Amino acid sequence: MKVLTKNELKLRSPEFLDQVRKGALFVHPTDTIYGISCDATNQESVKKIREIKGRTTNPFSIWVPSVEWIRKNCLVNKNDEEWLDKLPGPYTLILKLKNKDVVAKDVIPGIDTIGVRLPDHWFSAIVRDLDKPIITTSANKAGEPFMTSLENLDEEIKGKVQFIIYEGEKKARPSKIIDLTRGTIKER
Repeated sequence: MKVLTKNELKLRSPEFLDQVRKGALFVHPTDTIYGISCDATNQESVKKIREIKGRTTNPFSIWVPSVEWIRKNCLVNKNDEEWLDKLPGPYTLILKLKNKDVVAKDVIPGIDTIGVRLPDHWFSAIVRDLDKPIITTSANKAGEPFMTSLENLDEEIKGKVQFIIYEGEKKARPSKIIDLTRGTIKER
């Protein structure tokens, strides 16, 4: 497991992206808290994150490469465009997925909606360079406090990821969930 700073990641970006494409699990910063991630199209990696978190059936959200990715792969109506205009931002938008094949089946088991994120954070450029979505779920076991610093990352999670991208302590709350399929907003 390697701990990288923002600058180290930028210098080693090709290596990092190659490892993610090959199935690496990693912890990364967001605009809110730290997340644990993998390539959202890699079924085996998604299964590993489910095992680590102890989260067997709840859907995962994804961090997408762009707003265009959302428009191409999700059902977006005129009212939803208002929320897309707020991206990047601290929101998870729940939308119907047009084509379930754009993510591994275990990302959203048994449902046709997905939570999409496009945070206002420098790591969005890394996801854009990957050119595919990544899982974005809090870096903690289900029901446990979420990671805000390297010191409170669960040891088991730390031992099962290949990279940790660290930028210091986070003091924000998780993103707001905007369910555009139901017209509801949920604070976490």
